Amino acid sequence: MDKQALLLFSLLANPRQMVGLDLQTWDVFIRQARNADLLGRVYELVAEHQLFDDVPLPVRPHLLSARRVARRHSAMVRFELGNLLGILTKLETPIVVLKGAAYVLAGLPAAAGRVFSDIDLMVAKDRLDEAEKLLKVQAWIASANSYDDKYYRKWMHELPPLQHLKRHTLLDLHHAILPQTARLKPNSAELFTAAVPVDGYPNAFVLCPEDMVLHSATHLFQDDEFKHGARDLVDLDSLLRHFAKDEAFWPRLVQRGEVMGLSRPLYYALRFCQRLLATPVPESAMAQAARPARPLAFCMDKLFERALVADHPLCVDRFTGLAKWLLYIRSHYLRMPFHLLLPHLFHKAFISPINARREEKKAENRPTIEGLIAENKAK
Repeated sequence: MDKQALLLFSLLANPRQMVGLDLQTWDVFIRQARNADLLGRVYELVAEHQLFDDVPLPVRPHLLSARRVARRHSAMVRFELGNLLGILTKLETPIVVLKGAAYVLAGLPAAAGRVFSDIDLMVAKDRLDEAEKLLKVQAWIASANSYDDKYYRKWMHELPPLQHLKRHTLLDLHHAILPQTARLKPNSAELFTAAVPVDGYPNAFVLCPEDMVLHSATHLFQDDEFKHGARDLVDLDSLLRHFAKDEAFWPRLVQRGEVMGLSRPLYYALRFCQRLLATPVPESAMAQAARPARPLAFCMDKLFERALVADHPLCVDRFTGLAKWLLYIRSHYLRMPFHLLLPHLFHKAFISPINARREEKKAENRPTIEGLIAENKAK
């Protein structure tokens, strides 16, 4: 990858390089950061390193606007979490807050400047139906088509995405961190056992530091979606730097990865945080992580470095589309055995688009209130 494609990571890893940048480079940097949902993070780094006076005047409004957006997102997440945790108190069971919302609730540096597309919660599998019923009463509704609804409920680690009817907030309600059919099978009961309570919320928990890193790594390097890949890698970098203030963190992390069967995604997390963001990962931790064989490691380097850069035209090359497609196939291979995977991919590639077009035509032909009124007037 050329330097321009890696500009975002380079400047996030070393914010003092922003001093003296010309406006053309700032323009590229701002565009990449905005596309990666990291412009708020850029503002926070500029503020942390006291570099605002070195930022050119035309650039400052972009950073200040990103700060306002990120803080608005944070406030909205806190509001929605308060609402959701209040609804789910009737379960009288721990509710584990995951990913970005957990960073906000736990007051972690990874929350600084972050924006959110949804909220992720996890409850025990045997309480999932009850939790969904409580949420449905409060206008949280799943809107998946019949095939996707069945697919989620039978095979996945979460319900179909729920959306609030009025506020349109999205919620993913998990019972595990990987699908039931996945090759890697971390023990969900272990996650609940090690979870840490959150002050001020009697039923709210977040994953312990090691599990938080492992979940973030698993989400990024086992999934098929890289739209937020750069942001998720920056999250991992922030988590590792913060938790590493405890010297015992690294051996605990490596050991926990082995216990949970997540050493391979942990290796990729450490590898690419170190490679792209200069995260100070001890050699002992790298040596103990489950590194793949050299030929596979070489191939994965080439694939992930293309998938993880910002989703921006200046960050892609002629192989980027192929890399993302191969990682998409890989994610499904890791997620489902072939006898389930092939019919699923066939349905998503051919049947789902046909059904979607049918629904669109039905919607087009469905009479509207305005049309019925006009027809009655004509009569």
